[in-house]
Amino acid sequence: MHINRIAIIGAGTMGRGIAMVFADAGTPVTLLEVSTKARDAAIAAVAKSYDSMVSRGRLERAAADERVARITGATDYADLAAADLVIEAVFEEMGVKKEVIAKLDAVVAPDALIATNTSYLDVNELAAASARPDRVLGMHFFSPANVMKLLEVVRATGTSDSALATVMPLAKKLGKIPVVSGVCHGFIGNRMLQVYQREANRLLQEGATITQIDKAIFDFGLPMGPFAVRDLAGIDVGWRMRKAFGIGRAQDERYSAVPDLLCERDHFGQKTGIGFYVYEDGRKATGENPLVAELAAAEADELGITRREIDDTEIVERCIYAMINEGAILLDERIAQRPSDIDIVSLNGYGFPAYRGGPMFYADSVGLETLVKRLNDLAVAHGPEWTPAPLLTRLAGEQKPLSSLK
Repeated sequence: MHINRIAIIGAGTMGRGIAMVFADAGTPVTLLEVSTKARDAAIAAVAKSYDSMVSRGRLERAAADERVARITGATDYADLAAADLVIEAVFEEMGVKKEVIAKLDAVVAPDALIATNTSYLDVNELAAASARPDRVLGMHFFSPANVMKLLEVVRATGTSDSALATVMPLAKKLGKIPVVSGVCHGFIGNRMLQVYQREANRLLQEGATITQIDKAIFDFGLPMGPFAVRDLAGIDVGWRMRKAFGIGRAQDERYSAVPDLLCERDHFGQKTGIGFYVYEDGRKATGENPLVAELAAAEADELGITRREIDDTEIVERCIYAMINEGAILLDERIAQRPSDIDIVSLNGYGFPAYRGGPMFYADSVGLETLVKRLNDLAVAHGPEWTPAPLLTRLAGEQKPLSSLK
């Protein structure tokens, strides 16, 4: 199937970015919003983004004008009838997205593809809202969509081979690096990110500082530490997701409420001038937010945790080994097809250092026998979530690397 015309529902930051991806590739796009005012504002925002590229010498004026002209605004679902692919990029709420997907059945052609840009929601449930679940799949773009190269293509249980075979080459035409993921909360990248952030939060509970944790991870090779990244993205993004899914102490007895408590005080990060760090002019960090250490110490006291000195080696091991173990579980569950897929996601979506080859490649460089022994030690010290993934235990026993999996 050839994709000649795209429609995008939802013209927020992500929807506009996705529209620019297709416009850049020469494909006409219809961008749907709920009102004329919102539609016009979205088109104006896209034009402003291209104007900025022109002013910085990244794009010729004529090329910018051509790309803006490829994006047409709309407010009526009937205007999407000619689309070969419709991508919904509306608010991250299951009911809203299901309503949008159900509406599309009455509008687009029977063979048109319907994609969701959700970051966390169950794509199987979303596909069930359509009378054509075989034509529904996830296309998880990373923000900013017109800059980030990674695209997680999420295959629902009913997604057809032809739908997948259409989207994968399309992604490459768009200049994206596509990786197929199965359906689970957070797919490949965000699911691994959750355990990485979990350990950063726990290290904070146990006595490390946010500056120490961020520096240790930076020295390992990531461009930013976990707390600096959350300040940049907005701490409230994860907070709203956790509230929506009811994630908290009931699921994790060591759950850290520090990020949530910061959000309750409107400490969202750079955009509010204060988050884990305090910012000057909303951009340059001038130091730690003193409230963070206070909240972490109070939480440790509440949970009966004796705070201690923690060295950088432990910080790196716990943050990185948690990702490796979760990656092996994703392979066991067939969410990820191969270790290299996980590495591609981590390298292109989350800043894992290229010279370390990705977390699964790095696991082989550490040695799976060494890794499994350390995971068992961490399970004794910190709980059963550190139990080595069966895949790691099996491969270590067979003295085979993860790279032996094809």
